Amino acid sequence: MKVLPELYPTDLDAPSANELILPQGIIGFAQFKRAELLYLPDHLPFLWMKLGEPSDSVHFIVIEPGGIVPGYEPEVFDDDMERLGISDQTEAMILNIVTLKRQNPVEATVNLIGPIVVNRRTREGRQLVISNYSRYSAHHVLVENPQALHSARSA
Repeated sequence: MKVLPELYPTDLDAPSANELILPQGIIGFAQFKRAELLYLPDHLPFLWMKLGEPSDSVHFIVIEPGGIVPGYEPEVFDDDMERLGISDQTEAMILNIVTLKRQNPVEATVNLIGPIVVNRRTREGRQLVISNYSRYSAHHVLVENPQALHSARSA
């Protein structure tokens, strides 16, 4: 997973009411136990997930996959749902980490195997491997035909 500092907006240090608690951190960043979800209107549907404090932070681009990734139906183990205190699927927020390629952002991919599942009520979340992981990819392409998109923009 690549984190590209050149892509970070400069105005993301403002306080946010969208704090998440991540007791186990996320894979590769276990030391960060808190995160903020930040958005810029012109960047939607992409959100910025800021882990850590302003003096020591890492930013990730995330999406809520509903309406963006057709047919994505992650199945979460009952034990994981119980640990998060989620009794109904409407209480769960699913966030998937996006990886951008510096040379060609149209080739962005999203990790569908290891989403961050958050209890909307308590704001506590965990990065999990879904039980039906074999149906998905950790490098799912967001734009199916980047050449067609490029051609449309050129026209």
